[in-house]
Amino acid sequence: MKSVDYSIYLVTDRDLITGDNLLNEIEESLIGGTKLVQLREKNATTREFLKLATELKELCHRYNAKLLINDRIDIALAINADGVHLGQTDMPADIARKILGEDKIIGVSTQTIEMAKEAESLGADYIGVGAVFPTQTKDVIYDMNPEILSSIAVSVSIPVVAIGGINRNTIDDLKDIDVAGYAVVTGILMAEDKKSETEYLLNKYRENTRSFNAK
Repeated sequence: MKSVDYSIYLVTDRDLITGDNLLNEIEESLIGGTKLVQLREKNATTREFLKLATELKELCHRYNAKLLINDRIDIALAINADGVHLGQTDMPADIARKILGEDKIIGVSTQTIEMAKEAESLGADYIGVGAVFPTQTKDVIYDMNPEILSSIAVSVSIPVVAIGGINRNTIDDLKDIDVAGYAVVTGILMAEDKKSETEYLLNKYRENTRSFNAK
C-alpha cells in the first residue's frame, strides 16, 4: 500500500475561495497540515489547467504534500503529478493504471458498496465516498449518510475517504467511523483563516478516529 496521508484532503474549487489567488489559499491549508490536494478545474482550458497544475505541484511538494488531478489523466501525465481522482463516468481505474503506472495514486468516487468493491477490484488505491452531508459543490444522486459511509468503509480493504459537506458543524457526526481521512472543499476554502480551520479539522479527525488508530 502506498504511503499517503489522507487525514485532511483538500479538494479545490476556485469559485469558493475567499481571496483572489487559489495558490495562496491552498498554501494556507498546507501550512495548517493538509498533505493531499486534489486539483479540480471543471471550467479551465487545457492550457490554464496545465499552468495551474504545474505551479501547484511545486507548491505541494514544498510542503511534502501530494497532488492529485481530478479526471484529467493527460494533465497528470504532463506534469508527472502524484496521481488522479476519477469519477464513475471517467476512465476505469485499471485502464488509468496502465497509462499512469504502478507508482501513481488512483482514487475513485463511489456512493455504494457495489461501486466501492468494483473500484477496489480494478486496482484503485483509495475510494472517496459521498456526499456524506448536503453540499453545494455536487448534485446528490445517491442516498448517503454517516451510517452508509460506515457500511461502505467496512466492505473494502483499501483506504476510504469521506467527502461532502464536512466542516466544523458536521464533523462530529463522523465520530468512530473508521475512514482514512476527510476530503474537504467549502469547509476550508470558505473559511476566513484556512490555516486555523485546517488545523481544527485535522485535530477533530484524529479525535474521531483515535479508537481505530490505537488498535
